[in-house]
Amino acid sequence: MSDLAMFNWESMFRLFVAALLGAVIGWEREQRNKQAGLKTHLLVSVGSALIMLLSIYGFSDFNDHPNARFDPARLAAQVVSGIGFIGAGAILRQSNMIISGLTTAATLWVVAAIGLSVGAGYYIPAVVTVFLVLVMMYLVRKIETRMIRGDQHRGLTLILKDQPGMLGQIASKLGEEGVNIRKINISDEDYDDGYIEIDLQLSFSQRVDVVGVIEKLKGIDGVRRIQYDE
Repeated sequence: MSDLAMFNWESMFRLFVAALLGAVIGWEREQRNKQAGLKTHLLVSVGSALIMLLSIYGFSDFNDHPNARFDPARLAAQVVSGIGFIGAGAILRQSNMIISGLTTAATLWVVAAIGLSVGAGYYIPAVVTVFLVLVMMYLVRKIETRMIRGDQHRGLTLILKDQPGMLGQIASKLGEEGVNIRKINISDEDYDDGYIEIDLQLSFSQRVDVVGVIEKLKGIDGVRRIQYDE
């Protein structure tokens, strides 16, 4: 078999490996109904591998040219910076204080790195990275699930003055009492007297004195009413 044929088979093998590894991480995202799933991760991985192959071998004919400067990392560097645009598309702003898709954006960035590694022929680091990503995603999800099960979750609706710093005071007071804010939603309802309605999803341990926390929140200047979801 000629050197050219061997090179073509090796290139195709790298592209298939990149597609497989990208699909593995994409499948995990697909199972959780995330913004970017199997197809997106697969395409990012294959595209990154192809760009790496092009960067290494595509301009080899110009190596002997006196005015040519050969840098295999140049195109690869553009993938690292350019993947941010795709990652940004996976991040959704659901409300003023709720943002989702950061983990999916991070997996897209990792998949691009995996594709570049496979395109350069570094198979073992790429496979190990996929393994580590899946293990970490699984373990973190298990830890979060156990933490959620051990905590209580309640809703809190506040009518407070629409002025700078109010939400910061609320968050600070809750943090001092050991209460974590999981979600914040600012209602679209308009109050003529300069007040706004904010819905908080809270998590806290059973040791927290909820009534005492609410009383302390009522003591903040600018808080008009608090409704606690039992």
